Amino acid sequence: MSVLQSTIQAIRPASAQALREATSAMADKVKPVGSLGLMEDLATRIAALRGRVDLPDPAAAVVVCAADHGVAEEGVSAFPQAVTGLMLTAFGTGGAAVAVLARASGARLVVADLGVIDPPAVPGLLDRSVRAGTKNSAHGAAMTVAEATLALRHGIDLAHELVDEGVDLVALGEMGIGNTTTASALTAALLGCDAASTCGRGTGLDDVQVTHKISVVDQVLARHAAVFDDPLATLAAVGGLEVAALAGVVLGAAERQVPVLLDGFITGAAALVAARLAPASTDAMIAAHLSPEPGHALQLAALGLRPLLDLQMRLGEGSGAALAINLVRSSIAVLNEMATFASLGLDQTSPVV
Repeated sequence: MSVLQSTIQAIRPASAQALREATSAMADKVKPVGSLGLMEDLATRIAALRGRVDLPDPAAAVVVCAADHGVAEEGVSAFPQAVTGLMLTAFGTGGAAVAVLARASGARLVVADLGVIDPPAVPGLLDRSVRAGTKNSAHGAAMTVAEATLALRHGIDLAHELVDEGVDLVALGEMGIGNTTTASALTAALLGCDAASTCGRGTGLDDVQVTHKISVVDQVLARHAAVFDDPLATLAAVGGLEVAALAGVVLGAAERQVPVLLDGFITGAAALVAARLAPASTDAMIAAHLSPEPGHALQLAALGLRPLLDLQMRLGEGSGAALAINLVRSSIAVLNEMATFASLGLDQTSPVV
């Protein structure tokens, strides 16, 4: 049995018993029931996933996977492909937005190269390269099923390594010029919707450029439609390498009962792949924020997730996921530390004034 197969088989739904216990504990806090809104749901969902109510303050890591995309040849991005490698340097030197936000949240930043065409020499950059970028999915398969499986395996292994080192909250991020086009095609393929409903402005396209992007995604969908009933074959046909690795991180974390903060549209596409491969993995997913990319709301609806934040962020990199880490910390602190009616000598039905 392959690592991918064994990981998928090992993923179990969150604990209904722990969810009941956490919900009861939250209801006992000195506040009107439900008055902390989604913060309460966040804490109880994590307790259910972890199978325990006494949750520790999480040790967080932001995992950024990077790769290049052959479909960028179609002129679907406002930036040249060389920017992928340049951004890896910014991650390594600590100047990128996700690096700043990871530091602010007290999280490790882990950056992995899954297939950057010209990767820089950056200290700490993990070499998990499967191939130097994908092929152009508008003209053929982006990669082979074996390559997609290897990228998934790298993501699973990375998640396992981090959990073994004590990480118990993983935030996802990505980098790859052209990857909003790949994510648009992958989302449309997995959800059965058209290109116009999933394509947005990405890195800042104008109306004419968005129209062109839609036409390219239409080409990708038409070329590969025969495999869309198979999520692994769909991933291989459409791409990309970093999306596959991030799907693997989700699966590996879900297997270990560790929550995963999704960032925006690209990580949402990875989450869709993970959910198609292992439906119970959605119990490990937390939607950090809502991106203005039109396909992101469709992804979250399909996954059954509500975003914690809506700040009109569309940078990617893991910036929204990093920003939400402290929301997760706060929700767990409320569950662990907030006083109960009983601890104050009050009857549970007493009004809070």
